[in-house]
Amino acid sequence: MSRALPKYNKRRVVFIGGAAAVALSGAVIAGSALAGTPDKSSDTSNARTLAASPGTITCPDVASQLPAIPATAKAEVDRNLTLLQTQIQEANKRLVDTVGQGGPNFVNNAILGPLKDKRVATINRIATAIGRTAAKPTGLDSLAPCALNASGTSTNTGSGTATGAASASATPSTAATQQQSTGSTGNAAGSAVGTITCPDVASQLPAIPASAQAEVTRNLTLLQTQIDEANNRLQSTVGQGGPNFVQNAILGPLADKRKSTIDRIAIAIGRTSTKPTGLDSLAACTLTK
Repeated sequence: MSRALPKYNKRRVVFIGGAAAVALSGAVIAGSALAGTPDKSSDTSNARTLAASPGTITCPDVASQLPAIPATAKAEVDRNLTLLQTQIQEANKRLVDTVGQGGPNFVNNAILGPLKDKRVATINRIATAIGRTAAKPTGLDSLAPCALNASGTSTNTGSGTATGAASASATPSTAATQQQSTGSTGNAAGSAVGTITCPDVASQLPAIPASAQAEVTRNLTLLQTQIDEANNRLQSTVGQGGPNFVQNAILGPLADKRKSTIDRIAIAIGRTSTKPTGLDSLAACTLTK
């Protein structure tokens, strides 16, 4: 038979239940307070977002400095004018991605310097294309260097509208984008270990028969891929091997790959036209620091 609880026990039970209710209410209130507390990490993120702009890369306009462009050169000139714009966009992206990296000369050595080299090669291809059927323009190399505009406002884009040239908004072909003589060096450490520089192949080719165009384009693209891979290997193997490591493990194999690829280009052209000779001299690359 059950027995009734003593009165003092009933009061104790009521008190304990009230304490539990108070504790639960306190937890709810504390939880609500925590939920309304701002996340300090968001303040840090906002502070980074509001950081000063690193500026903008500004380059001389090339299209406006060109002479009348022959119809036979128009397509190639358009592709390279577009490529000049792409190079500026890539440099500006790298400028933003590497804020705070390197020393006082980082921007000049790792961004402006490589950009100038790429622009020299691209501008030379434009002049060569025009020079095949008209007077080859001279002095365009002076348009290659770019500068950092700290105000963040870009003025010249390097690819305006030239007489006889189409708008530079056209999509560049892989043949036009292949010959970046220094390759794609996206790592900030590139200025320290150097960059692999290879001779330009596309500008040394004769007129390419339509039947060989696709194969030549594929192999020109492959040449660029090979340079990119070699530059990545250069970055990832810093400090490895002895004094001849770069030559034996990177530059040597790269020259062999380029020779095979260049031979395929010559063979493709030679099937329906005169096979170009002497292109093997363009296979060897060097380390530029």
